[in-house]
Amino acid sequence: MRKKQVVVIGGGRGQAILLRGLKHIDDIHLTSLVTVADDGGSTGRLRQMYAIPAMGDIRDVMIAMAKSETLLSRLMGYRFKELETSELGGHNLGNLILTAMMENSGNFMESIGTISKVLNVKGDIVPSTLQVVTLYARMIDGTIVKGEDNIPTKRNRISEVFYQNEVRASEQAIQAIERADYIIYGIGSLYTSICPNLIIKDIQEALKRSKAKIVYVCNAMSETGETDGYYVEDHVEALRQHSLSDVNLVVVADDKIPENITTRYLEQETHRVLLRDMDHSYEVVKAQLLDFDEGLVTHNSIKVANILNELLFKE
Repeated sequence: MRKKQVVVIGGGRGQAILLRGLKHIDDIHLTSLVTVADDGGSTGRLRQMYAIPAMGDIRDVMIAMAKSETLLSRLMGYRFKELETSELGGHNLGNLILTAMMENSGNFMESIGTISKVLNVKGDIVPSTLQVVTLYARMIDGTIVKGEDNIPTKRNRISEVFYQNEVRASEQAIQAIERADYIIYGIGSLYTSICPNLIIKDIQEALKRSKAKIVYVCNAMSETGETDGYYVEDHVEALRQHSLSDVNLVVVADDKIPENITTRYLEQETHRVLLRDMDHSYEVVKAQLLDFDEGLVTHNSIKVANILNELLFKE
């Protein structure tokens, strides 16, 4: 039987959580389409030094999609301590390995493929573009913010994110979207992890041609500087505006969050992302999806994978 083609679009830790669960479903072929717009931390330093696409989110996805945890997969996530006397301070070992492979082969896709084989990654990892890109945000007051790492630091409301220069999608990204049965957005940062992929014109056109069902796994909590005051519907509208395509299904966590954790988030000016009581043009499914370890609100990768398997892949 033909495996269902599932493309997960995003970046960051949220996408890694989603993939960590989905990789255990046997009757799907998983492709992770990942943003390379990150310009902060170790990723940003290497990107500036070597003029290569950002690889931090790709590294996180590799670790998440590895068939099993090994010494190498654990080392890929290792970060050297910040030391004033060390040039390695703050660098992530996985980033350095990817950079070395890129320097050796001169081919970003080949480097990703080689390390994916070593880690025994289940599925394919595809950057949305092979270019070195810089993300911009336009705020509702007209202010322009340059750089993905800077966008969440501005206490302003985002109108849109965009690239100033023309950005071409990777051929592999277009092919993955065109053959997809299901396209999943999420879980991560709306404007700095998901939308940087969707604003690439080639990807927008591929989404329009696609016959895939488009699913959004919504964040449980708002993100300071990105989605302050947002409801679920605001997230979906932003996705529509940036992708120029509709969303067919939205999955929303409806777990009861312990009061002490809610209070802690409110003190940080972060709130629960709620669903408005209104009619929607898309299907909405509520489910128990969260964990509250160490006082944090996080999606449980297995719970999310189970609900998606039940809703989609068993159709």
